[in-house]
Amino acid sequence: MPSRQSPPSRLRTWPVKMIEKPSLINGKGLFAAEPLPARRKIGEFEGEVISQREARRRAKTQRHIAIVEVNNKKAIDAAQQKHGFRFINHSCTPNTFMRIFRERAEFYTLRHIKKGEELTCNYGETHHEGTLRCTCRSQTCRQFL
Repeated sequence: MPSRQSPPSRLRTWPVKMIEKPSLINGKGLFAAEPLPARRKIGEFEGEVISQREARRRAKTQRHIAIVEVNNKKAIDAAQQKHGFRFINHSCTPNTFMRIFRERAEFYTLRHIKKGEELTCNYGETHHEGTLRCTCRSQTCRQFL
């Protein structure tokens, strides 16, 4: 009788320790709980996989949007997630970047990150369409998301 294997889980445990706590940028933020070297994969954006059309519909009804479009058909909505990269805040001078690869959104460090430093990412184009004031406090802030 063949053995039954369970499908692989989308939930991943990364070797990088992170803490969610209040942020000076916006709401809750994601912080390094240990020093992180440059150019290291630190995790993935996790949530419900939905259509791009549904993602855009949901984004119109939310002030705090936790959606990443991974291609022209699919998106990941992390609104119901209680932890993780849904709390990474935008910065115009980020210390991480997001890479879309095979319908996944992966995060990597851009430079060495100190223990206790907030993890940030440049969101690029957003569902806010330039209407949300940026609060990143960067000297090169673009002012709106």
